[in-house]
Amino acid sequence: MFLTREEIATPAALNSEGPSLATMPDGRVLMSWIETDGPVRAAVKTAVLEGSDWSEPVTVVEGDDLFINYADFPAVAALPDGTLATSWSRMSGDSYYAYDTVISLSHDGGVTWSAGTVPHQDRSERQHGFLSMVSDGSGGITTMWLDGQNYGTVDTQGGVEGDGDAMQLRATTLSSNGALTEEILLDERTCSCCQTSAVALDDGTILLAYRDRTKDEIRDISLVRQIGGKWSEPIEVSGDGWEISGCPVNGPAIDAHGSQVALVWFTAADDLPAVRMAFSDDRGVSFGEAKGIDLGAPFGGVDVVQLSDGSALFSWVEQTAAGETVLVCRATPTEGCGTPASLTLVRAGRTIGFPRMVASGGNVWIAWNETLQNTGGGNYGALVVRLVHATVELTR
Repeated sequence: MFLTREEIATPAALNSEGPSLATMPDGRVLMSWIETDGPVRAAVKTAVLEGSDWSEPVTVVEGDDLFINYADFPAVAALPDGTLATSWSRMSGDSYYAYDTVISLSHDGGVTWSAGTVPHQDRSERQHGFLSMVSDGSGGITTMWLDGQNYGTVDTQGGVEGDGDAMQLRATTLSSNGALTEEILLDERTCSCCQTSAVALDDGTILLAYRDRTKDEIRDISLVRQIGGKWSEPIEVSGDGWEISGCPVNGPAIDAHGSQVALVWFTAADDLPAVRMAFSDDRGVSFGEAKGIDLGAPFGGVDVVQLSDGSALFSWVEQTAAGETVLVCRATPTEGCGTPASLTLVRAGRTIGFPRMVASGGNVWIAWNETLQNTGGGNYGALVVRLVHATVELTR
C-alpha cells in the first residue's frame, strides 16, 4: 500500500493531544494540537511542516479557561488564497459542557493568529462544538458545528439524553476579515457529541457528514449538501439502523477529489461494532453499497483521504490481541479494502483518540496522540503527538 513510510518527530511537547492537519496551497502541512500544563492550564499551538522540517511552534491561544476534550479538539483549514484557520473552544460557564467554539485566522502562513471570532449567535452556557471548516470558494470559510441552544441539559455528553431536547446542526460563513453571514439551521435534531466532517468539491459544492438522531434514537450518518449557496435537507446515507440511547462519540469522515467522494463511519448496529465505507461517483448525490473494512474489533475514530486516481485511504482505531492500533487501508469502489497497515501499537489503555489524515498528490500524512510506553525512561504514560509521512503510487 505504501511505497515509503517514515515517522517525523513533531514539535509538540509532552502532554500534547488532539492533532489536526491541513494541506496548504503550496504543499506544506499545517498541524494544530493542544498542550496542557497541569490540570487547568492549556494552549492551542500550530506549526508548519515543509519536507521533514518544522517551523517554530506558534501559540494561538493560552489560558485556564480552554475547553479540553479528547473528542472535540481543534480543527484546521487552509484556503486557496493562503488564509489559515484554526478552531478552539473556551468555557462559557460552570458546567463542563458549557463552552463556545472560536475561530482564529492567520494571513501570514501561521506566523501570527487573530484573537478569534465566535461563529455561533447563541451565547447560552451550553455546548457549541465539533466544528468543521471548508473554503466557500469566495475567500471565506463555511463553518458548521453542533449547537446546544435547544439542548435541555449540557452535562450528558456520552450519556442518556431526554426526549424533548437535542443538539442542532448549524452553519455560517466567516469572511477573511472575521465578518459573519446569516446563521442557518441545517438539522434540528442531531447526535450530541460526534464529530462532523465536511469537504468542498471543485465545483463549489460543500458536503457535510454527521451523525443524526431520530426520535426513535436511531443514530445513523446523514449528509447535507450546499450548492450555489443553498443547503439541502438532510439525507440519511448509512442505513445501519443503529438504535442507541446515548451518544457514541464517534463521528464520520468524508473527502473528495473531482466528482469522486469517499465516506467512512463507525456503527454498532445489532451490537456488532463495525467500520464501513462507501463511495460516490456523482459528487455525493448517491453512494454505492457500504462495505465493512475493520478486522472485527474496531473502536472507530475514522478518517479518509480521497486520492486522485479514484482510490481512497481509510484509517481507524482497532483493538487487537496485542493492544490498540491505528490501521490504514486503501480501497477502490469495486475492490474494497486491501490488507491494512498498522502504524502503532499501544499495549495499555485506550489513548489513541482520533487520528487525522491529509494528502497531497501521492504524499500522505497521518497524526494521532498516544501514551508513551514503558521504555525504561521517564514520562511513562504521558500523552504525545506522533506523525507519519507515507507515499503511495497513483495509477493516474
